[in-house]
Amino acid sequence: MLNRIDILAPCKINLHLRVLNKRADGFHDIESVFQLVSFSDELSISISGEKGSLEILSPNLQLPSVNTVSQAVELFRDLTDIKDGLRVNLIKHVPCGAGLGGGSSDAAATLKALNSLFSADVEKKSLFDMASKIGSDVPFFLTGGAALVSGRGEKISSIPCRPDLFGVLVNPGVHVSTPEAYGLVDRWQEKKKRTTESWLSFESLGDHYKKPPKEWEFENSFTEPVSELYPVVLELREKLRDYGADFTDMSGSGSSVYGIFENERDADLAKIMLCTHYPMCVKFLLLAS
Repeated sequence: MLNRIDILAPCKINLHLRVLNKRADGFHDIESVFQLVSFSDELSISISGEKGSLEILSPNLQLPSVNTVSQAVELFRDLTDIKDGLRVNLIKHVPCGAGLGGGSSDAAATLKALNSLFSADVEKKSLFDMASKIGSDVPFFLTGGAALVSGRGEKISSIPCRPDLFGVLVNPGVHVSTPEAYGLVDRWQEKKKRTTESWLSFESLGDHYKKPPKEWEFENSFTEPVSELYPVVLELREKLRDYGADFTDMSGSGSSVYGIFENERDADLAKIMLCTHYPMCVKFLLLAS
C-alpha cells in the first residue's frame, strides 16, 4: 500500500451557463457546458498521525474547519471504514469565489486520491454519490473533460474535447459568492422580464461546441447582472476581444473571465498584456480528462 499520493485538481470554465427556475429544494436547474482546463490546485495526501485524525495544511489560503476536502475525507471514511490518520497538503492556486470550481475540484481529487491510496476499489457510482453530497459541481470533476451538464449539476454527459484551442483566464480580484450571484440573477431576470426562448437549446449545445469559437453563441445568465455590479468583468471581456479572443465570457457565477483563442500567439500576447494589471492571469489548455 502507498503511504502518499500527489494529485492535481484542475479547475473548470463554463462555456455556456443558463440558469433556469428555482427548485423546491432551493437549488436552481441549469443547462451548461463545462470544460476542464489546465490550471490546478495541488494536493499531497499521506498516511500520518493517530487513527481517525485529519490534518489539512493550506499555506496560502486559510480554510474553514469544515471544507470540501474534510467533507470528502469524512464521507470516504464513513463508506469504507478506513480510519487511518491523514495529512493533506493543499497548495491553492485557483482563487475562491471565482466561478472556477476550485473547491469542488479539490473534493473530487481527494476522493480519487483516497481510493487509490488505500486501493479501496470504491465503485464509480459510490464516488459520484459522495461527490454530489459535497456540492453540485463535484461529480463533474470525477470525469472532467468537456460535458453537457444539467439538473443542479448532477446530470453529466461527456462530449469530445477540443484540443485545438487555447485560453487565457483572468481573475480581477473581485469575490462573488454563489448565493449572492444566484440572488443577482433572480432579481435581474425578474426586473428585465427576459425570456430565454432565444437561447441555444440544450440538445444543440454539443454540436455548437464543435463550431469555430468565433461562431459560438454560448451565454451565461450570470454575466450581465454581475457585470452591472462589477464593471471590471465587462472591461476584461472587452480587453480580451481587443487582443484577439475569438470568444470570451465570465465563468460560472464569476468573477473570473476567460478568452478562447484559435491562434496560440494571440493567447500568448493577451496573457503578456493583461498579467501586469490583474492579480491572476494564466494561459490554459482545454483538458480531455
